[in-house]
Amino acid sequence: MKFPRISRKRFIVRAAVPTLAASAGVRPDFAPAAEQPLEERGPGPIPVSLKINGETHTLALEPRVTLLDALRERLGLTGTKKGCDQGTCGACTVLVDGRRVNACLTLAVMAEGKAVTTIEGLGSPESLHPMQAAFLSSDGFQCGYCTPGQIVSAVGLVSERRPTSDDSSIRMWMSGNICRCGAYPNIVDAIRKAGRHA
Repeated sequence: MKFPRISRKRFIVRAAVPTLAASAGVRPDFAPAAEQPLEERGPGPIPVSLKINGETHTLALEPRVTLLDALRERLGLTGTKKGCDQGTCGACTVLVDGRRVNACLTLAVMAEGKAVTTIEGLGSPESLHPMQAAFLSSDGFQCGYCTPGQIVSAVGLVSERRPTSDDSSIRMWMSGNICRCGAYPNIVDAIRKAGRHA
C-alpha cells in the first residue's frame, strides 16, 4: 500500500490546527484554513532582507541561520555577543521592533521586515545613548562581555515602560541577562538613573 507523500511541515499544520481549534472551543469549520500552502524557502541560501540599525542589508542565508550569526559573521556587528548560544545568558540581546529578543534563538528570516537594533545602533563613542552613558557613570560592568546585551535589554526595559524606580523591579525585568562578574548593583543603579530621564 502506498501512502501519499506529505511534507513534515504540512503534516504538523494539518494535525495542529484542528487540535488547537478544539482546545480553544472553536468549531472546526471556523478554524483557520489549514489548506493554504505555506511558502517553502530553502534549504539552501535564500535572499533575506534585514533592516539593521536603520540600514537595509540583503544577505543570502540558509533559513536555519540565526539572527546572531547573521549579525556577527555576515555583517561584522560583533557588539552583539555570543554567550551561551542557548537563550539563557542574554549576551545576544537585540531589539526587534523595539522588543527585546535573544538573537541566538531567533532565525534571521524571522526578522525580515522588522527593525533590528543592536548595540552599535544605540549610540556612538562621540554621542552615547543615555543608557550607555549611565552604565559608564555607574561603572555598570567589569569584564564587559555581557554589557552590550545588558544595555540593549535595559533600553528595551525603559521603552516598554517597565518600572525602573525600584531595584527589585529592575532585577526582575533584567533577569534574562546574566553578569558572571556580579556587577548587578551598578547595573541596577545605571538603569535607575537612565530610567529617571526617559
